[in-house]
Amino acid sequence: MNKEETICAIATGRGGALGIIRVSGPNAIINTDKIFIPADKTHKLLSERKAYTISYGHITNKDGEIIDEVLVSLFRAPHSYTGENCTEISCHGSEYILKQIMQMLIDNGCRAANPGEFTQRAFLNGKMDLSQAEAVADLIASSSKATHRIAMNQMRGNFSHELKTLRDKLLHLTSLIELELDFSDHEDLEFADRKELKETSLQISTVISKLINSFSLGNAIKNGIPVAIIGETNAGKSTLLNTLSGDDRAIVSDIDGTTRDVIEDTININGTTFRFIDTAGIRETHDTIEAMGIERSFKALNKAEIVILMYDLQRKDNFLDFYEKIHQHLINKQVILAMNKCDIVPESNIKIPEIIKISSNIHWHTITISAKSGTNIEQLRNMLCELSCILETSNNDIIITNVRHYEALTKALNAINRVEYGLTTSLTGDLIAQDLRECLFHLNDILGEVTTGEILHNIFKHFCIGK
Repeated sequence: MNKEETICAIATGRGGALGIIRVSGPNAIINTDKIFIPADKTHKLLSERKAYTISYGHITNKDGEIIDEVLVSLFRAPHSYTGENCTEISCHGSEYILKQIMQMLIDNGCRAANPGEFTQRAFLNGKMDLSQAEAVADLIASSSKATHRIAMNQMRGNFSHELKTLRDKLLHLTSLIELELDFSDHEDLEFADRKELKETSLQISTVISKLINSFSLGNAIKNGIPVAIIGETNAGKSTLLNTLSGDDRAIVSDIDGTTRDVIEDTININGTTFRFIDTAGIRETHDTIEAMGIERSFKALNKAEIVILMYDLQRKDNFLDFYEKIHQHLINKQVILAMNKCDIVPESNIKIPEIIKISSNIHWHTITISAKSGTNIEQLRNMLCELSCILETSNNDIIITNVRHYEALTKALNAINRVEYGLTTSLTGDLIAQDLRECLFHLNDILGEVTTGEILHNIFKHFCIGK
């Protein structure tokens, strides 16, 4: 990428009433002036106007033909998205008009931008660090309230601030150890108090571990929070999935063991995406296919962030035996006890099972529903949304969703753990310093301070054109 070139790109999707063309680079304003005729009373060129102004006028070709009436927004370096001179041409959304303006800009010295090149220039010009730049793509791709919030927090620098705080502590540790190495001929000389170093390294490893642990939730939120619907055979699991999705996604039958495999459906509820997993009814069986489905049910149960445990009010006497088979898989999970068929069973006969009341290591939530008639299904949806908020806030204020960040943090944690071990075993200062430098390297890799051109290319090639 040559930062001396001026780039341009269509920044809006097809089919809209309006279109926007972005121009960025040293000659962005001059090149736009070549095709823009101001229509106000001043008739000033864009290059003569103040930054953060919008000018009305016409885009005309070399023959003087008016292509469109437009508004041009003006930004001057370094106070723009990219840190360079920028213009944004707002015109009508006609594909013909957009292509004509793009071609005219190219004829007058611009180059068509590569995917993500505007954001890449913002990163290279110090307008944002790499983790913030990557969050731009996540923000554009966000499909729910939760993914939007995570991307926005990262783009605003919350994650970067946490990493920079860790880096400052590491730099302090490293400088003290390095100072000792400079005076290595004095064996008894220690600039760094070993007890303080251990405490600081432990603090660093705790924060990094917390960030790493948030990745599973972050990944779940990004792809849809997994919700396993489990229960005995014919408890109403498939009926509930169909009711929640509004579609006959799963086969419903009075015959036990109808569902023999896991069935997934992604549903957006009030801005949060959930990935519902209808599982095979868990019971003793000699049927090979059904047994394979039950095994997959346990796997889905282990991966779920939220569990809907179907409790058939008509067959409540069987529930204790069933619960004994699954309760170990529910520990520390958010579990909704959905007492099903409340439209059939009299309210006086509806009681929460005693075993639920004494299971303190499971986060219980109870609700009476009828999966078939839809009774209290809206309340169940609201409960799911509330639990998604609990998951987000209880796990970590900062949630990691990027695989590259996760891998770098894992390597940083391994390095700081070696530092802790080295301090405990009185390892020599040069080896401790090496591990500290490695931890710093991986944190800086996330921020983009040691990133190679190849890595940058791989990151920004997945961006959309115009961003």
